Amino acid sequence: MSKIITKAVFPVAGLGTRFLPATKGIPKEMLPIVDKPLIQYAVEEAVAAGIDTMIFITGRSKNAITDHFDKAYELEKELEAKNKTEILKLIQDIVPPHVSCIFIRQSEALGLGHAVYCARPVVGDEPFAVILADDLIEDAGRGCMAQMVKLYEQKHASILGVERVDPSETGSYGIVKTGDFLEKSAPIEIIIEKPKPEEAPSNLAVVGRYILTPAIFDKIKKTGRGAGGEIQLTDAIADLLNDETVLAYEFEGTRYDCGSKLGFLIANVELALLNSELKEGFSAYLKALAKKF
Repeated sequence: MSKIITKAVFPVAGLGTRFLPATKGIPKEMLPIVDKPLIQYAVEEAVAAGIDTMIFITGRSKNAITDHFDKAYELEKELEAKNKTEILKLIQDIVPPHVSCIFIRQSEALGLGHAVYCARPVVGDEPFAVILADDLIEDAGRGCMAQMVKLYEQKHASILGVERVDPSETGSYGIVKTGDFLEKSAPIEIIIEKPKPEEAPSNLAVVGRYILTPAIFDKIKKTGRGAGGEIQLTDAIADLLNDETVLAYEFEGTRYDCGSKLGFLIANVELALLNSELKEGFSAYLKALAKKF
């Protein structure tokens, strides 16, 4: 089995119902944070981790994602003709030349576990990353997935990105119980999908970053429908624990839950304040606005 992570899976077939009506015709992964869509942040994170094969698990009405990562000949010629070189470079650099994008249609939305299983023909017998674009992680350019890839190269085990949440929120996450942490990672002992607070083994929540060994595919294949009537990746990982070590990793950085309206708005504000072009003017605006309330 390869010791290098070269492939990342992006499950992007969800309907984005929490953002309707905006997502009626636009995939939620194409909603912008400042000046880039969520899915582009996710792909950039994978590229920064040394990953060169991006596997998108798409659904109906997701053509905008395919178009975003495709070459736009007419647009590029128009920008070149108008000598808009800086914008042209931005467009051309959305996907570096050495990176390949593969699109697989998930015919029916059967859950995250099923979406990951759809990537099996491309992933094959290799370890791979899974990145959920809803979870945008900002860490001053270090890259959350790059942190996890580095850990994988040391441990050669599946890794789940985790963070501590308010105990009242456990019903929204996969929750793990672990052994003792050593330099931000610990072996997982138990993983439960969306437990009630009184039933949760901890408040350590799995967020949208995974590195998985190919053994996960056989576990998903025999996993029945779980919470919400879907094939849950969490259930397959719980089965994987019987055969392999799976690590929890407390990543460095700030996670924004862009699957919620509030998290999406917070991400736009905070990333705008990190933008060198916008920081000064936007900060002044926010200070003036705060005085009105």
